[in-house]
Amino acid sequence: MSSPPTSATLATDARVALRRLVGRDDVDFRDGQLEAVEALVGGRQRVLVVQRTGWGKSAVYFVSTALRRAAGAGPTIIISPLLALMRDQIGAAGRAGIRAMTMNSANAQEWGEVSAALAADEVDVLLVSPERLNNPRFREEQLPDLARRCGLLVVDEAHCVSDWGHDFRPDYRRIRDLLATLPTDTPVLATTATANARVVTDVAEQLGAGGHEVLTLRGGLARDSLRLGVLPLAAPEQRVAWLVAHLADLPGSGIIYTLTVSAADDVAATLREAGHEVRSYTGRTDPADRESLEEALRDNRVKALVATSALGMGFDKPDLGFVLHLGAPSSPVAYYQQVGRAGRATASADVLLMPGPEDRDIWRYFASASMPRQEQADAVLTALASSGKPLSTVALESIVDVRRTRLELLLKVLDVDGAVSRVSGGWTSTGQPWTYDTQRYARVTEARDREQQLMVDYERGDGCRMEFLQRALDDETAAPCGRCDRCAGPWVDDAIPDAAVFATRERLRKVGVQLDPRAQWPSGMGRLGVPVSGKISADEAMASGRVLARLTDLGWGQRLRDLLRTEEGAAVATEDSDPWAEPPEPPEPPEPPESRETAGPGPRRAEAPRELLEACVGVLRDWGWDQRPTGIVAIPSRSRPRLSLSVAHGLGEIGRLPVLGALDLARGGPSGGAGGNSAFRLAGVWERLVVSPELARAVAQSAGPILLVDDLVDSRWTMTIAARALRQAGAEVVLPFALASVG
Repeated sequence: MSSPPTSATLATDARVALRRLVGRDDVDFRDGQLEAVEALVGGRQRVLVVQRTGWGKSAVYFVSTALRRAAGAGPTIIISPLLALMRDQIGAAGRAGIRAMTMNSANAQEWGEVSAALAADEVDVLLVSPERLNNPRFREEQLPDLARRCGLLVVDEAHCVSDWGHDFRPDYRRIRDLLATLPTDTPVLATTATANARVVTDVAEQLGAGGHEVLTLRGGLARDSLRLGVLPLAAPEQRVAWLVAHLADLPGSGIIYTLTVSAADDVAATLREAGHEVRSYTGRTDPADRESLEEALRDNRVKALVATSALGMGFDKPDLGFVLHLGAPSSPVAYYQQVGRAGRATASADVLLMPGPEDRDIWRYFASASMPRQEQADAVLTALASSGKPLSTVALESIVDVRRTRLELLLKVLDVDGAVSRVSGGWTSTGQPWTYDTQRYARVTEARDREQQLMVDYERGDGCRMEFLQRALDDETAAPCGRCDRCAGPWVDDAIPDAAVFATRERLRKVGVQLDPRAQWPSGMGRLGVPVSGKISADEAMASGRVLARLTDLGWGQRLRDLLRTEEGAAVATEDSDPWAEPPEPPEPPEPPESRETAGPGPRRAEAPRELLEACVGVLRDWGWDQRPTGIVAIPSRSRPRLSLSVAHGLGEIGRLPVLGALDLARGGPSGGAGGNSAFRLAGVWERLVVSPELARAVAQSAGPILLVDDLVDSRWTMTIAARALRQAGAEVVLPFALASVG
């Protein structure tokens, strides 16, 4: 490989590469771009670039790649967090004559082809996800050779390295270990558009591990093309009705962000019914469908995608005309990242935030789900240390009471910290001591709480919106933008036609969500003393059921959350707990509830409002069952003893169906904390819901389907075990019905 070129030669060659990349002979580098290229190619330094979205960070690493490859260096490795980002980067590289390939979870069948191309030195850029760095096959077969001959390492969206950031990913911590394996003169580039001073410091420290100096290039984050505004409409039907009335007035095509999957689906359905060409895009969207939806938006074949944060980093449409938020992200940093999708190659783009009263609940839920807990970490480490062999995630679920998503996150954290190791067959303990960093996690929690308050301040503040976001990201160039609704006055038409409000209200009031029965018992239940395995027997299973609405629904969601909260507003550690609150220690089990008429005082003993009963009747009317129920049975609730019984009696009175009674709570009823994994949720309810002899006689005499009524469904194991008990007592069919579901 040749020596680094002189500064003049390098600048000339870099401009040639840039113009080939862009496809124009009149372009030149923006401020800071050539400096970054010179540091990487000429100085072989480690560089952190913090620049606004649209500045051209990808140009830096593609130009640097072209120059390094021309000098005989090995391929560039780009660590990229999202498949959408990889697709865009591969397309951009191809247009510049750069041969780019990827290894990710979606193209495992192509790994052999990619490996052969790497061995033949026919790959200029290899894109991998951070998770790939710990894949045993990739780690053993590919990574050592790639690290040895890598010509440039790029860490895209580098704020993910820092757990101070809004989008921390434990797998990004592995990059620090990768840096230690690189030859000392391998240049490294880290890029991000969303990092405040604390995150920049944290990323730079990790980038400089081993004594390397880090050049940080930071520019102003103001976006001259964006016109920011806030439209405070509290009611969900008002916010969606505004979209129904005004979506067509917005420039070009864009993105409508929501905080939950169900909100995205509801809004998209409502807008389509109103004649708008929109589609939903969430984490549950099939990968192939995601790609086609992204292309539809790029080609302006849809007016908007109604999306969760799944459509974020990596999606590139330079002429995106607007970004709207129905519900606010939890920090100004996250908000800036999402609105940065708009106006990258247009003179103007509209950015509008419509916050909702439910935002804080949703922030709190997701914040609690992302932080590891010491007792859970200790349980995992103990299980692995005592196993003597690798344990899969599924096997661990029957040993430690941690939900699958949280368990996977926890294992990543422990792996990055060196306490566990991923091997063929699962996970093992390394035997290295591990200490829960209580102080650090407390500081992270405090920082996130401050960021949430900053988001509220952004919504309510009197000052310039763009200046506020810049200051939140510690941008010293912050100044009034002159365009937002605070600088130039309101630019949003807040009028909502009555017809749009009425139509939206009717659409959001639609109720009824299918509740699918459990088909399989969790693995390893024998370890928990529950003698079941394999498929659930057809003669013990419940039928397909219905739920009035999901707690995340825009229509009934807020009303059901209010109804299902306990008097103190905290969760109770049972199936019927409030999913938006952190689960406390399980309370002492109360006595079984008394009848609807005589139940005594306790935490909010809610009765079913008439409007709720009418909505439930609508669900039952549209159910389409094969045979009408002949009786109703209620599942008792420890925290809301009257609610499910009052719903059962109300439905019985309206539908002229006999209420046969309620199941009894054995040994205090269901146990275990909210949010636990499937195995422990089943163990916590096993044989704790009992059919009394009186209820068994009533079920037998009913001689037809039984409508089983509960207040809240999460894991579905309470419903499953209650239905099993009724089936064993002689019920031919059990039709489960609940007021709300968590998902």
